[in-house]
Amino acid sequence: MKDEFIELYTGIYKDLYRYALYILGNREDAEDAVSETVVDAYAGFERLRDKGAFRSWIFKILSVKCKRKLKGYINRDSELDEQVDTLVFKEAEDVAGKVDVQNAFARLDDRERQILALSVIAGYEGDEVSKLMHMNHNTVRTVKSRALEKMRKMLL
Repeated sequence: MKDEFIELYTGIYKDLYRYALYILGNREDAEDAVSETVVDAYAGFERLRDKGAFRSWIFKILSVKCKRKLKGYINRDSELDEQVDTLVFKEAEDVAGKVDVQNAFARLDDRERQILALSVIAGYEGDEVSKLMHMNHNTVRTVKSRALEKMRKMLL
């Protein structure tokens, strides 16, 4: 069991971290969310009947962890603004376009960021995103399209 979990996790750990980072906008919180997710996933791994569903299962756990952290941000808005600013300045050492994309992504609302992160960063198809987020497939497609258009306008 342990070896199988490690093998499956090894194939997606970077995607988990990228997803959490883009949703939360904070390296430490992203690392915490992924760590908590791995602990919970490992504890429940025996109950996962279809190991082929591991990727969507663990992303669903991570999605819940990220949502909880986002709710916690409401109480610490000013601290979050400082953390996002710090992240943006750190990333500014990289390519300027990357910072622009991150800023545009950060300006989207939570639902838009989550849908884009699941589809663009984590690589889920629209129907998979709709299942993970408990939304209608057409709604997911519309939100994704509008979010991408918002980002295009911000980047022009």
